[in-house]
Amino acid sequence: MRIPLVAGNWKMHLTVAEARELVFAMSRSLNEVRGVEKVLCPPFTALLAVAALLKGTDIGLGAQNMHWEEQGAFTGEIAPGMVKEFCEYVILGHSERRKYFGETDETVNRKVHAAQAHDLTPIVCVGETLEENEAGRTAEVVSRQVREGLKGLDAAFAARVVVAYEPVWAIGTGRAATGPDANRVVAEVIRPTLAEMFGEETARAVRVLYGGSVKAGNAAEFFTQPQIDGALVGGASLKPEEFVQIVRIASS
Repeated sequence: MRIPLVAGNWKMHLTVAEARELVFAMSRSLNEVRGVEKVLCPPFTALLAVAALLKGTDIGLGAQNMHWEEQGAFTGEIAPGMVKEFCEYVILGHSERRKYFGETDETVNRKVHAAQAHDLTPIVCVGETLEENEAGRTAEVVSRQVREGLKGLDAAFAARVVVAYEPVWAIGTGRAATGPDANRVVAEVIRPTLAEMFGEETARAVRVLYGGSVKAGNAAEFFTQPQIDGALVGGASLKPEEFVQIVRIASS
């Protein structure tokens, strides 16, 4: 049985002091919710402070990105071992990384393998742009991103990977996909691709999240879909009451 997972991607928001305030405002309530994994993904600068506040809770911590190399002359980058000091999870291949920083399926794949080497659970983001969606290329694009992003993994680690389906046109726009539409992409594209690569058992084990303008008001529409196992939440994860409510909906 797949345990639901709700991850909050804080993106480039919050100073260390503001991050502490947000954790104080919701950690107790989050910790009381059972039956769902909770993960917070602050900016790198706040990881140490948030990690300290989450000690003794069942709330996981994730980074928003990392490099694939162990160390070296990569100014401005963060190595997997640095992430592992604080985190259990890492978001990889987010569409904003692909759009603004030249992330490709190849670099995502390198990072996924680095995550495996450092015992980090990757949350691998896939999703089509509006143009690709309107051109009827959703299946082609999403299948390629899954295939190229996860190639070379063994089935045991692949089962641990979390895939986040985030249609690019729905991220931060207030325009979410419908629950049935998102479920269809997972059922007809993502899981069949995983099955081709790793077998049916692994495909059934992988948790697939929906991301893209998820709010307390629409979360149930996604969480009641049989193939969707939670959410990667952006803006709403910065609002403590709303994020807690989303997690509660996932647990029910």
